[in-house]
Amino acid sequence: MAALAAGAMAASAQTAIESPRFFDNWSIGLDGGVTTPMTNHAFFGDMRGIVGLHIDKQITPAFALGVEGAFGINTSTVRGPHSYTAFDNSYVGAYGAVNLMNLFGGYPCQRRVFEIEAVAGAGWGHLYETEVDDYNYFATKVGLNFNFNVSQNVTIALKPSIVWDMTTRGAEQSSAAYNANYADVNIMAGVTYHFGNGFKCVTPYNQSEIDALNGVINDLRGTVEAQAAANAALQDVNDGLAADLAACMSRKPEVIKEVQTNNNLSSVRYVFFKIGSHAIGADQQPNVEMIAAYMKNHPESKVVVKGYASPDGPEEVNIRLANQRAQAVKDSLVKRYKISADRIKAEGEGIGNMFKEESWNRVAICVLDETK
Repeated sequence: MAALAAGAMAASAQTAIESPRFFDNWSIGLDGGVTTPMTNHAFFGDMRGIVGLHIDKQITPAFALGVEGAFGINTSTVRGPHSYTAFDNSYVGAYGAVNLMNLFGGYPCQRRVFEIEAVAGAGWGHLYETEVDDYNYFATKVGLNFNFNVSQNVTIALKPSIVWDMTTRGAEQSSAAYNANYADVNIMAGVTYHFGNGFKCVTPYNQSEIDALNGVINDLRGTVEAQAAANAALQDVNDGLAADLAACMSRKPEVIKEVQTNNNLSSVRYVFFKIGSHAIGADQQPNVEMIAAYMKNHPESKVVVKGYASPDGPEEVNIRLANQRAQAVKDSLVKRYKISADRIKAEGEGIGNMFKEESWNRVAICVLDETK
């Protein structure tokens, strides 16, 4: 039994099992069946009922220790004088059980549907007699349990076993021997209830995996620290940009003056308009005529006409008006003076700010190309 127990403990050690507490994995069960002498009696003729109770604790998935009691019901005279009590014999002992399925097949982290246990034990046997004194003896037991686990907490089992009277009547204890003439065959069935859910499988502790994970964690910490430093640098840049933006927003608007120097006065002509109008007045017609005369004298020359409006009135109206003034000069050159339209580029420039006098910005500025 010690060898089987050692083997069971070694097998269980190969499985990563969480260490149970003392009050975990206890079981209690009721047994019932028949018992009959092994030899020298009619096997069935002297068969009688037997009932029992057992309590055990599962030490490992493959090994259990327990105590049990069994009482033979007095239904016939067996081995001597008749007993007048309800029971004619009893056995109370301790036992160890080895789960052969878990021992050789490994623990699957839950109870199997079917399991086989090898059982061995020893204890106190007693015969109840009337004509002579009651007889006590040292007994040993071996057997098998065929377990059917109907759930994780309930087991129904078939339990054949043999119980030996290790002494002969009237002889000293030292004469103990396994004698078939002083042995009983028990065939019992039992129902057992298991407290708790058995053993819990856990992931085995692996130092190399832990070291590798620690290395990854340290690398991630380094990455986080580097990222934090990068974020701090970006925050400094962001603060600088925010300061620049605040300075720009608080700065007063500046007027940038652009002076054209690529043309002299002889190549520029101005056509002024009245407020809100894009019609060329009679007083401005000579300026248009001067442009037409120049272009007739220089057949390859071209002109760019840019229209402007003063800030008076809605902006969208002034933008449209600036374009209409440029177009009015072009239409006059084409229709009245027969200048080819492809020699004239007319476009509105919106609100003008070339002149301090606002009324002067109601103008179409005509720039002649003298290179032609």
